[in-house]
Amino acid sequence: MSNTFENLPSLKDPSRRNFMKMAGVMGAAAAFTASLAACSGPASTNAKTGSSANAGKIDKNATIQAGTAFVLSGGFDPMNASSAVATAANYHIFEGLVELDPATRVPYAALASALPTQVDDLTWRATLRSGATFHDGSKVTTDDVVYSYTRVLDPANNALLAQFIPFIASVKAVDASTVEFKLNKPFPLFGTRISVVKVVPKAVASADQKAFDAKPIGTGPYSFVSVTPNDNVAFKRFDAYNGPRPALAAAMTWYMLADNSARTTAIQSGRVQAIEAVPYLDIDVVKAKAQVESVPAFNSMFLMFNCAKAPFNDVRVRQALFYALDTDKIVKTALLGNGAPATSYVQDSHPDYKKAGTVYSYDPAKAKALLAAAGQSNLTVELLTTTTAFIKDSVPLVKQYWDAIGVTTTLNTQASANVYGANFVGSGKYQVLAASGDPSIYGNDMDLLLSWFYAGTTWPKNRYHWDTTPEFAQVTKLMAQAASEKDPAAQKATWGQVIDIVAQNVPLYPVYHVSLPTAWNDQLVGFKPLPTTGLSFENVGRV
Repeated sequence: MSNTFENLPSLKDPSRRNFMKMAGVMGAAAAFTASLAACSGPASTNAKTGSSANAGKIDKNATIQAGTAFVLSGGFDPMNASSAVATAANYHIFEGLVELDPATRVPYAALASALPTQVDDLTWRATLRSGATFHDGSKVTTDDVVYSYTRVLDPANNALLAQFIPFIASVKAVDASTVEFKLNKPFPLFGTRISVVKVVPKAVASADQKAFDAKPIGTGPYSFVSVTPNDNVAFKRFDAYNGPRPALAAAMTWYMLADNSARTTAIQSGRVQAIEAVPYLDIDVVKAKAQVESVPAFNSMFLMFNCAKAPFNDVRVRQALFYALDTDKIVKTALLGNGAPATSYVQDSHPDYKKAGTVYSYDPAKAKALLAAAGQSNLTVELLTTTTAFIKDSVPLVKQYWDAIGVTTTLNTQASANVYGANFVGSGKYQVLAASGDPSIYGNDMDLLLSWFYAGTTWPKNRYHWDTTPEFAQVTKLMAQAASEKDPAAQKATWGQVIDIVAQNVPLYPVYHVSLPTAWNDQLVGFKPLPTTGLSFENVGRV
């Protein structure tokens, strides 16, 4: 159902009070989106950031309680798990040969004894950590590693992770401790990218995939105990773990607290020691009981245009709708300053950040001129939106700014499953979409982040229909060039060209990047907030 906003507060008064009156028309509740969205939060709000200030003795018999912002959807099999709860849980249950530190995103050897070594342009090798065992007590073998990769690569499995490792041609066991990867093309980022695949026990996963999906078995520091739907996930320490990041607590219970007030109450009362996605309206209240820190993230609100439909096949129209937005005020009003206007495809804290050649500062005159040049004097736009909290809070302002340049704008808010289904995006029955997405939960390298939205068929062909343009062909060529580039500086420069193209053409492009807020109390030692959705208790104990 389409929502038309009338008699909204003036653009001259974008106060939080008036803004919340606008947002109230949209209805209730945020839901976890298929694109892995997360709530945003305030900039750093406590001087004691990055870890707990409590340096007391860790109680290794304690249980850590935490509050997640989402409920579990789907299962845990890391080949296809995509829900926020499952992906965060899997970082504790499973290991890859290589893992990325959840806070710094720096790679480290996990199930491998050392980072993989390159034999030649098309060959890499990794050696297993000696004595590693699965949670069921079985020894980890190179056959398990080979199986873990080949099942992801098998087209019959339609694995979500397959899109991240297309460069792998084959995997084989060289001996009882060494695995060899053959590539179909040089890929210098191999040593980091293989972190997306988690090693699973072949005997269990191949025997009954559905049972494994429901009750996962890995090699991580915590083993899965149980899940109570819409309530909690329980873990226990894996005492036989011999890796670099052992569990420092006897158990964990993660409560699924999708309701904002429930998370706030849980951290205030001490029911939990940490929560993700602190409601930014409650930051001051939470600060009285806990530390709060918000980390700049890739996650964003993006606009996606149906480039197969006039007039959105005209780049001038797409650019006009970006120039019409006062993104600074949207961030300050809708997010209470907990984010930053996009000046590139990635946030400015990303190690490969490069300011885009086109940055959309607020310029309503230019927006009007672009629409006039495109012959659009009476443009009508239906803005399709998801129910994600920060999207829901932002789109009434988007409507106001577009209406102010003479565009008649209506809002159509749908659950994400419906947005991407046959009723709308899946069948091309939409004009413009405002949504969010965070592929950075899978990895942080620029190739992965750019490929998520701008490579293959899922987004460019099937969703925003830009795949027949010469610009898309150029992006595809440059992406392939960058992926095989050995010189990091040259690789970054090539990615910069891709960023400039997508920033100028904006078939899908961020309006702003959010900051992700986390709260934790002084019962935790070693805790760090993350730049991605979820919580991590690696190297974290409780006093």
